[in-house]
Formats: sequence, C-alpha cells, structure tokens
Amino acid sequence: MPFLSLSPVNFRNLVNQSIDLSSKEVFFVGKNGQGKSNLLEALYYSSYGSSFRTRMDGELIKDGENALRLRSMYREENGTTHTTSITLENNKKRIEKDGKMLHDRKDLVNTMPCVLYNHDDLDFVIGSPERKRFFIDQSLSMYDLMYIDVSRRYKKVLKERNLSLKEKKYELLDVYDMQLVQYGMEMQNKRKLAIFKFNQIFPKLYEDITGIDGVHIVYSPSWNMKDSSLESANDVLNQVRSKIEVEKVMCTTMSGPHRDRIIFVRNRESFIPTASTGQRRLVALILRTAQAVFYNQATGKKPVLLMDDVLLELDPDKRQKVTALLPEYDQLFCTFLNGEPYERYKKSTSKIYKITNGQWTES
Repeated sequence: MPFLSLSPVNFRNLVNQSIDLSSKEVFFVGKNGQGKSNLLEALYYSSYGSSFRTRMDGELIKDGENALRLRSMYREENGTTHTTSITLENNKKRIEKDGKMLHDRKDLVNTMPCVLYNHDDLDFVIGSPERKRFFIDQSLSMYDLMYIDVSRRYKKVLKERNLSLKEKKYELLDVYDMQLVQYGMEMQNKRKLAIFKFNQIFPKLYEDITGIDGVHIVYSPSWNMKDSSLESANDVLNQVRSKIEVEKVMCTTMSGPHRDRIIFVRNRESFIPTASTGQRRLVALILRTAQAVFYNQATGKKPVLLMDDVLLELDPDKRQKVTALLPEYDQLFCTFLNGEPYERYKKSTSKIYKITNGQWTES
C-alpha cells in the first residue's frame, strides 16, 4: 500500500503527530467540521503538492502559525519504502523525496497516484466548460508527464498571445500562432484519445448502476483536425488566423484547446439538462471510478482512492452497487459521519479512526 504514515505539522486543524496508515482500508469517522476532510486533503497534498479545496496554499497553515510541513511514508509494489516532505513557509514551497529536493511539482505527481471522490466533482458534470476540461486534463496528468509539459507550454503561449492582442502588437502573432497550433494539436490529440478510452469504461459502469444505457462522453474540439500531418497543421493554422479580426476587437484568443467542449450525450441529445439531481450526482461519481480504471489501464498500477462523504447521498441500493463496482485499488480512505453504517464496509484488517477537533483515536 502506498501510504504507511502521515505526519502533519500545522496543517489546518490537525494535531501535530503521526498517524499510522498501514492498512489497505482506512476509515475516518466523526461529525462535520472535525478534520476528516482535512486528513484526506493532507494525503492529496502529499501526492500532488496542491489542494483540492483551495488554490491559496497559505489557507492550509493552522491559525496562528506561519509555516506547515507534511511528511509521508509510502511503500512501492516492490517493497521499497520512500518518504516525501512538503514544507510551506513565507509563500515558498519545498518538496523533497528521500531527502532530495524536487524542483518541479510534476516529479511528485505519479509518486502516489490518488483518485479523489468529492462533492465538488459535480462541477465536472454541470459546471463550466473549463471544469470539464480540467477533469480530462487531470486524468492525463496523473501519468503523462509529457502532457503536463505541453499544456504548460500552450498556456504560456496563450497568455503571451492574448497580451499581444491587448497591446496591439499584432506583428508577434505569426510566431505565437504557429506555437499555439503545435502545442494545441498535441493536447487535442491526447484529449481525443483519452475520451475514446473513457467511453470504453464509463457507459457500462453507468448502466450497471442506474439501468440507463447509452450515456457517453462527446469531445467537441475547438479546431477541426483530421490528423497530425503537416497538411492538417496548416489547416488548423488557417482556422486560427480566420478569427483574427474578431480577436482584435475582443483582445483574446477565440480558438484552441482552451475553448474545447465536453458533453454527456444519450440518444444524440445532451443528457445532463434533463437528468435528475441523483442521475447527475451518479455521473460525477462514476466519472471518478472511470478515472481510476483509466489510470490502471494506462499504467498497470492501482491508485489510492480518497472518498470524502460521497456515499452519504446515495440510497442503500445505489450505495451497494457503487461499492460493488469500485475499481481495484492499492489503498482506500473513506470518511463517514457518526451513525453511518461504515462497519458493513470494513474488513478484518481495516483501520478505523474517530476524528474529534483534529485529533484521531483508533477504535
């Protein structure tokens, strides 16, 4: 199992002591606001160097303190044990693995791959196009470091191109256009393949749980692109340049992967507008399960699952079906409220911690 222990110092409301995580299933049980989600957030932060709840790292530091540190110990499949440490002080983040500094957060990303089930996942279903793109980008970034690089380059060129439009430095656009097409086509190809693979996973899972067949994901890219050939690249370049007069007025880039659309479709019609709240919630939940399967198929590795109160809103029948169809995992962390029937999910080796005011007691 990846996580053997976690040692937070000044992280949110968590007590400054180590917690033993050496079990395949670990449950955190307690009332709302006690620190259950903070523990999941600390695990996520240890895996990715970022939070799933805030973009402001300073918010993670305990009130009255000026720095935090997270130290985690994990074990690879071959039995090798490693440690990671993340320190945040004076708005500077330092990430270390086995005592050696990592200069790029992407080098941490595939160390302990986590798939997070969270209430905010509903944004991937009913939220903005940006949030839907984020889900696909996140799925790719979990294992494809080249995708991280190319998306960074694309965002950098996009920012510079938009600045040129705002400052009316139109003579720079030719160079930016070619770079935008180069990086954007690579992103678009990878997104297209990822969604194709998701459609081998998601529809069957959704039908098994809800009885509704034919729900699938449609990728609607901003650029019409036949393939990766030079001819196709020239065609895309012409598509970019065809919008230049509008862009001069709007002072922003009107086409590219940042304008892609992702739609859930059934019977050739958009599914989400007519879906019930429960059906939408299940789309979000099953997307995460599909993400875990997608990662496993791409890498051969089993992810760590972090489940943050997501079973609470399901009726008993759906809850049973969802848990029965959970993907293979290397380790599972679940949060439960007091009174929830968490004991039906535990095994003889499971660890159960009662969480109160950021402190934990094993039961």
